[in-house]
Amino acid sequence: MKKITILICMIGLVTQASAQVEKLSGPRMGVTMVTPGILASVIRGDVGLFDSDELSEEWQGNAGQYGAAMFQYGWQFESRFADGGDIVGIVEWIALVGGMEKGFFLPSLSSMVGLRTGKGFEIAMGPNLSLSGVSMVFGCGYNFKVGKLNLPINIAYVPSITRKYDNGGSWDYNEETGEQFYIQPYTVEKETGHRVTITAGFNIGK
Repeated sequence: MKKITILICMIGLVTQASAQVEKLSGPRMGVTMVTPGILASVIRGDVGLFDSDELSEEWQGNAGQYGAAMFQYGWQFESRFADGGDIVGIVEWIALVGGMEKGFFLPSLSSMVGLRTGKGFEIAMGPNLSLSGVSMVFGCGYNFKVGKLNLPINIAYVPSITRKYDNGGSWDYNEETGEQFYIQPYTVEKETGHRVTITAGFNIGK
């Protein structure tokens, strides 16, 4: 009987400790700012989304010269480990879709591992998967609590990566002379652009 009582008390203490740190799963909305690169040029409409020929050639006009911004919408899922009272370990899965206001469907998925305190601060990092490729994402945030309403604000940074585009060679012709000539195969490396995303969410705590 004594052992059962001790076990019940321990479960109660762990549950109380976990309750001190809010669970922040729920919808997310925000904006992503992108530095000059492939992604920004796609968002601006300077190059096609899947047009590797445009990307492998020398860019013309504004392509690759300016940054861009896009709206993000999605959901954050999370689980916990290593409950420690005022600090818990968290694993977050953040699925977002960007660019819908511009007619694009640009999905991204991040898996982040980090820490969250009872006061609402958190830091995390992990891999990010998007149409730009696989990279790392680094984030931090704070939960503004109004009564039982949680209002988490997060900032995430994804560094630029270099992508290679191979042109296998092709035949072209001179419009003035009508003579055909062969373009030798070549590879072009281009930056995807750095991404900074600010998101806000909400849920109702206990």
